[in-house]
Amino acid sequence: MRRIAVFNQKGGVGKTTSVLNLAAAMLSQKQSPLLIDMDPQCHLTEILSDIPPASPRSLFGFYQNSTPLDELMVPWSEAGLLIPAHRELVKVDSIFGKGPTILNRLKVGLDTLEKKINVDRIFLDCCPYLGVLSLNAVFAADMILVPISSDFLSLQGAQKVEKTLKALENVLKRRVPRRYLLTCYDRRRSMTFDVEKLAREYFAHELCETVISENVAVAESPQARQDIFRYNPQAKGAVDYMALLQELNSMAPEQEEDHADLTRRSSISS
Repeated sequence: MRRIAVFNQKGGVGKTTSVLNLAAAMLSQKQSPLLIDMDPQCHLTEILSDIPPASPRSLFGFYQNSTPLDELMVPWSEAGLLIPAHRELVKVDSIFGKGPTILNRLKVGLDTLEKKINVDRIFLDCCPYLGVLSLNAVFAADMILVPISSDFLSLQGAQKVEKTLKALENVLKRRVPRRYLLTCYDRRRSMTFDVEKLAREYFAHELCETVISENVAVAESPQARQDIFRYNPQAKGAVDYMALLQELNSMAPEQEEDHADLTRRSSISS
């Protein structure tokens, strides 16, 4: 089973959209995804329902009351299973601090969950800042997927993510595999290709070959509370997300392991 944390320290880059549509793509292939909303803003949870769960029935209940994760899951016909978020999650940092026990809490919870249920993949929709929740996701993940909106500020944000992940390697005792994903890819803008060139130089093989095109249907579908495949299955965004799922599925085992020192990465100028 693969646990993918979708994380960027910059908001508005397509984290939640990517989690939703990758899960929907899996479901269309008769696979079973589990989504965990780890963002106190609850964007993923609100796509499912207007009515948020009571905080003990959300991911907050796992941290506050040690409620097992499998008891918090709710079915989602478009995306598999969801462990919803609650705005109380914003308190996790202040309540629990950053000791090793809390940083490994989600990993331990997922280890227990995997013994109880059978899902093909777990997506962790992270909040856009580095705190206890995001660190929990990084510590628990088999891979980090970092969406990059195709602009220079987003690219610089992704560079900061890479530095953060490298700094955590001594603590984790391993190098977590990651993939960087260009989103909002607008072929009408020369800047898009400039950003892609710099990203390819900086992230090398860790930049996904698939890009997520700038697409009105992708932007509109969450408002309609639908994934792109239900909202407009002929849209370019649907094609892109299916291609992304296939790319992630095709990763060879050796690609998922730690790599030796990569070619020194050039800095990205502002």
